[in-house]
Amino acid sequence: MKRRQFLTAGAAASVGMGAAALAAPAVAQGRIEWNMPSGFPKAAPGVGTNSTRFAELVEKMSDGRIVLTVYGAGELVPPFAVEDAVQQGNVQIGHSTPYYAASKTAAAHWFTGVPFGMTPTEHFAWLKWGGGQELWDEIYAERNLKPIYSGNSGTQAGGWFKKRIESLADLQGLNMRIAGLGGEMMRKLGVNAVLMPATEIFQAMQSGAIDAAEWVGPLLDQAFGLQRITSLCYTPAFAEPTAGLEIVFNLDAWNALPDDLKAICEGAANQAAMETLGQFDYFNALAMAQLEEAGVEFLAFPDDVVEAMREAWNEVREETRAASADAAKVLESIEAFEAKSFPYTRAFTQRYLEGRG
Repeated sequence: MKRRQFLTAGAAASVGMGAAALAAPAVAQGRIEWNMPSGFPKAAPGVGTNSTRFAELVEKMSDGRIVLTVYGAGELVPPFAVEDAVQQGNVQIGHSTPYYAASKTAAAHWFTGVPFGMTPTEHFAWLKWGGGQELWDEIYAERNLKPIYSGNSGTQAGGWFKKRIESLADLQGLNMRIAGLGGEMMRKLGVNAVLMPATEIFQAMQSGAIDAAEWVGPLLDQAFGLQRITSLCYTPAFAEPTAGLEIVFNLDAWNALPDDLKAICEGAANQAAMETLGQFDYFNALAMAQLEEAGVEFLAFPDDVVEAMREAWNEVREETRAASADAAKVLESIEAFEAKSFPYTRAFTQRYLEGRG
């Protein structure tokens, strides 16, 4: 896949379509036709194709009763404004990641992925059985939104750096593209954390505006051409170990759907989620091998840097807890789940992986 095929869509952020034109769903012969903007280029592997696969599944499973037209980042609304457009009723449905709307509520970070946090399966388990979905519904309802989990990136890369990171001193003053609470964590280590849409990362790295970038992992990083800027990639992403994706509905539009169509949307999101996680595991492995053959080094952060990251994260976590009642409530639920899940993961999955070699 050519990088330009899905990056060019992000160049324009056209919001010129009036709210009135989009507010009511188009219905033709009993068919619901909705526009669905995404926060990602729609052809971007994993994060973008998650939205197009969801739309395809919904149309097939509903026998054409719901037809979704997917718009990539910037084609209909700006990448970070998807939830706003859905909340305002400009569109009835969108595709994004919760922390893109963290300025609305700090709790959104915990529905995506946070430093030193849960694995994808732990995250899904918490959402499904640990009370996470109920909290997500409650907090998003305050903005007239209904969220549904639609996938996860799996373990991410820690970032592409133009120079080697051999000590904490090497992080001082670096301009780094990094999102979420991981950005706040890195700021405490002297990094100038910059949030920018995915479509701007390559140009910013190439021009020297940033010295490092955390995006996703081998599959997407290769597709976006980051290996053309530097051959140094550090793993894993302690700042953002995983990232959850979402389908978000305008709550009024969701409530107006009959129960069978709601179930279809939820089922389609579940299937898209499984496919996306598998897609990342499979194609990340292929991309990593290709990148290594091309001379990319996949390096581990030094132990003292990892420990400093953990200490910085502990500070950020407590600051976020103190600053947001919603974040504190979600964090309490997560910590209760992690107290059970982390010992299990260490005793089973971690020991197995260490022994497997």
